[in-house]
Amino acid sequence: MVNLSELENDALVEIFNIGVGHAAAAMSEIVNEEVIMSVPSITFLNRADAAALLGSKKDGERICGVSQHYDGAFATEAILMFPEDKSLEIVRLMVGDSVPLQELTEMEQEAMSEIGNIILNSCVGTLANLFDSELHGSLPLYHVGTSAQIMSSFSGPDDAVVLMLHIDFVLAKHQIHGYVAFVLDLSALHDLKEQVNRYLAKALGQA
Repeated sequence: MVNLSELENDALVEIFNIGVGHAAAAMSEIVNEEVIMSVPSITFLNRADAAALLGSKKDGERICGVSQHYDGAFATEAILMFPEDKSLEIVRLMVGDSVPLQELTEMEQEAMSEIGNIILNSCVGTLANLFDSELHGSLPLYHVGTSAQIMSSFSGPDDAVVLMLHIDFVLAKHQIHGYVAFVLDLSALHDLKEQVNRYLAKALGQA
């Protein structure tokens, strides 16, 4: 589906690690606790396989997601996803223990949208900076549903490629695994690969 060389793949992992590092610093300020994030793997999948990967933890598990559309150097739908039961845990970290559960669930959409905006813009902003190009994002949208429902809600051709980042979030008393997915059509995928190769050429030229 996607032919990335080992060097290109390593460059993408390095770029996204920088991006989630920036997001971790921003999250740390919000939850008043050290947040460590890492990108252990990048996988390219079709939509059905991406949904299957997200739903593999528990059969029919509901996912909480926040998405934004970006265009510029390449066009993509970006979405941050957590298991639904973990999203309230993250919101609780943001607002503290004193908020009643009912109020917490009412705040969940707004709080998760803010978190999604921070993490997605950190990842995409890092791409734009390192690629020396521009990427413009829409306002965040909140989603809850099964992995298949969420992955099928995005526009674009059926043969679109999904770039999946598996992100580990480690807090002092919590370990939460999330995913960031970028839905790319074949043209956008070509643009992304071209940007990675320009970045590599520049980096190798300065070495």
